[in-house]
Amino acid sequence: MRVLGIDPGLRNLGWGVIDVAGARLTHVANGICHSAPGAGEGDLAHRLLSLHAQLTEVLRQWQPDTAAVEHTFVNKDAVATLKLGQARGIALLVPAQFGLSVGEYAPNAVKKTVVGVGHAAKVQVDHMVRLHLPGVRIAGPDAADALAIAICHSHHVQSSTRLQDALRRAAG
Repeated sequence: MRVLGIDPGLRNLGWGVIDVAGARLTHVANGICHSAPGAGEGDLAHRLLSLHAQLTEVLRQWQPDTAAVEHTFVNKDAVATLKLGQARGIALLVPAQFGLSVGEYAPNAVKKTVVGVGHAAKVQVDHMVRLHLPGVRIAGPDAADALAIAICHSHHVQSSTRLQDALRRAAG
């Protein structure tokens, strides 16, 4: 199973791709889609279009089987939260356009799965991603978060599959 994790952001949208074979996780690729602000009206629209085009290319190139996106959190700046939500919309839309199911995880759930603590610091997440994916070269903090989201999703998908298999065996 190939998993794409996405850490949504308007300026920097992190992505990470891993392969999962049983308990074995293998790093495939990671990076950051950048949307530089333009000038004048329609700036937000052009930034979203840029993210859409870049993320579409990531999916074309790496062909994941499933995807996961981190939930946004509400902060004090309502305008910034709304813009982040729009970037998150792109992060949900592009995998859906490729026919993928998309898991969604709260930041604390990702940290709890990868680090073991729901309020882990970014440096701890980065460290644990490197432990899960030996030899990985991470493009930046947003890519590290995206890889953590992919790892989290792989654990949840595998747990769900085992549960469904057990229920089928119990019913049959």
